[in-house]
Amino acid sequence: MADGATPPRPTGPSERIDAIDVLRGLALLGVVAINVVTIFRVSIFQQFLFPKPPLSFSSIDSAIETILTLAVELKALALLSLLFGAGLAIQFERLAKSERRTSLLVRRLVVLLAFGLIHLCLIWNGDILTEYALAGFIVLPFLFGPRWLLAVAALASLGLYLEMQVFPPPGLWPGTAAIAQDVIDANRIYATGDFLDVLAFRLREIPLFAVLHVYIFPRTIGLFLLGAFAWRTGILRNPSRHLLFSIAAACIGLGAALILCHAGGFIAGGSIAGGRIRALAEPLGTILLALGYGAAIIGIANIQSGKRLLGWAAPLGRMAFTNYLAQSVILGWIFYGYGLGLFGRLGVTSALAIALAVYFVQVPFSAWWLSRYRYGPVEWLWRTLMYGAAQPMRQM
Repeated sequence: MADGATPPRPTGPSERIDAIDVLRGLALLGVVAINVVTIFRVSIFQQFLFPKPPLSFSSIDSAIETILTLAVELKALALLSLLFGAGLAIQFERLAKSERRTSLLVRRLVVLLAFGLIHLCLIWNGDILTEYALAGFIVLPFLFGPRWLLAVAALASLGLYLEMQVFPPPGLWPGTAAIAQDVIDANRIYATGDFLDVLAFRLREIPLFAVLHVYIFPRTIGLFLLGAFAWRTGILRNPSRHLLFSIAAACIGLGAALILCHAGGFIAGGSIAGGRIRALAEPLGTILLALGYGAAIIGIANIQSGKRLLGWAAPLGRMAFTNYLAQSVILGWIFYGYGLGLFGRLGVTSALAIALAVYFVQVPFSAWWLSRYRYGPVEWLWRTLMYGAAQPMRQM
């Protein structure tokens, strides 16, 4: 059928793969848990000071912080990166017969970039949407190539990321004095400032956050490409449970071993070679753990008992964009001075409890919303701006 007779349209609710939505919903749980503990509760740059100021207020706080650091931090974000790459590949495939494919995908990323910049500047500077949009522009041309090119480019990008952890680019990281001053200002302004005070400081912090993004940008590109490769191979479309569980066991086992060895100091760090091995162990372990988590969850979500166990996360995953932005708005009000001003006042356990409460309120709300509407409100706006026409919103 001619392209003009069948205008491109977004994926309908009945065409979605529930297991991917489940994985996205669970990844969002990890993201909000880490965000609230490391960025909303205290300055993210506090962890880079030496000696480190205490980030936890009790032994329970310290234990929970250690678990989150070892098992969740950066792994949940890596899962979202994999899923974004897979989603980009799905859109690329769905639009294969459209003469507007490239322009629509570029517009999709431009709209995401606009959302990201608004979120970054006006709501919260821990934003990942801007980085995702920029990485998407780099990954998009590779989708026109064969499957092997995706795999090679993914390995090259992840290799560059790992190399940057072992050999940091000189002159990129700010000095200790600049970081210490930023932490002092954050403790004062985020805790007590009004909206304009917080906005001005947030904008001032963007260059520091940009440095953090530079260090993980190659990883984001690599995981996007790896997610697209996983879709092209059919492992997400028609998963083999035996293969998925084998991948999960191998990646989780090796990834956990690398991270525990690094955290426990079991890798000798006295020599230059030992130090480089330690610098490599944690980021590599993080990538492997994320791949293992993803394979395990996809595998579980594709069996009947797994669907019953994890199905609650699918509606939240379908509305991940809306829920992610809503979390920023709600937690910003809770922790910053223009709201309750709890910044710097809570331990890890209390802050995590708030994050879990917000997340588990979003679970029934997402199910309720999607029982009435086809998309979350932000997802609907994204699709409408991408396709240049208002998309149907109400369920038929």
